[in-house]
Amino acid sequence: MKLFLDSANLTEIREAMSWGAIDGVTTNPSLVAKEHRDFFPLLKEICDVVNGPVSMETTCRDCSGMVEEGRVFSKLHPHIVVKCPLTKDGLKATRQLSAERIRVNVTLCFSPSQALLAAKAGAYFVSPFVGRLDDVSSDGMGVIRNIKTIYANYGFKTQILVASVRHPLHVVEAARIGADIATMPFTVLEALVKHPLTDAGLDRFLKDWEQLPPEAKQWKSTASKPPNPVSVSATSTG
Repeated sequence: MKLFLDSANLTEIREAMSWGAIDGVTTNPSLVAKEHRDFFPLLKEICDVVNGPVSMETTCRDCSGMVEEGRVFSKLHPHIVVKCPLTKDGLKATRQLSAERIRVNVTLCFSPSQALLAAKAGAYFVSPFVGRLDDVSSDGMGVIRNIKTIYANYGFKTQILVASVRHPLHVVEAARIGADIATMPFTVLEALVKHPLTDAGLDRFLKDWEQLPPEAKQWKSTASKPPNPVSVSATSTG
């Protein structure tokens, strides 16, 4: 399963990229607004940093506006995937943009029936929001399972991008179900790394190392010494 970072913060994105941890980025108007930067230069810089898809959401509500924005976004950088909401106009825009070979991430999906419509409209990604479903006492991961089954039944190529991820268990469960991608904030990505037993084990190893006498740790100084030169026999013919 691929992992995306849900962020518009370049510091977070660069840090996650340095781990080899993420395969793409998802953004939205709310995330971009937090950065207090001009929109297009920021988006292009994110695309230059990330070696993978970067989803950016349209801000129009009508089909024609979404299509116009989507065309502009797609020309900004090859990594751009245009995000359209799962509304009637969003589906119309998805169909039009997909016909123009512009990749579309259909976002704000909350049901298997919506995901079916997104796939039929030609969506490249569909983004079900599991955390928001959980917030209203619905089974977010149950929706992912149903979408996975429907897509498998009919051979839809639309990729399932699990969004609104709140904690590491969402990521693990998405991977168990077989979702294509999970996108998450940097705090959740950090939480995937952490485990108390890892921290405790590392502390124990280092404390034990410090108990060794200095002469037992000489590799630190000798490792940097150049090897002895290889002597060549005087009778060698080369």
